[in-house]
Amino acid sequence: MSLTKEQKESVISKFARSPNDTGSSEVQIALTTKRIAEISAHLEQHKKDLHSRFGLIKLLSARRRLLDYLKKDNQTRYKQILQGLGLRK
Repeated sequence: MSLTKEQKESVISKFARSPNDTGSSEVQIALTTKRIAEISAHLEQHKKDLHSRFGLIKLLSARRRLLDYLKKDNQTRYKQILQGLGLRK
């Protein structure tokens, strides 16, 4: 359920603000969104996996906090990341 190196690199290259950017809010939100999608797919097959469900809830909360920070910090980047990831507010 973890992301492979290639998956991380593709997400980072798409949302990074500079070539070596791995820690910006946009990259962190994108990586968290990718992990959320993978865990959600896992839970569709394994409905009784409560441990993974708890991890999913923690990831959703972490992404929400990052999105709230980005919204407060820079509205235009916030709107771009929502549109780029297909998230709704």
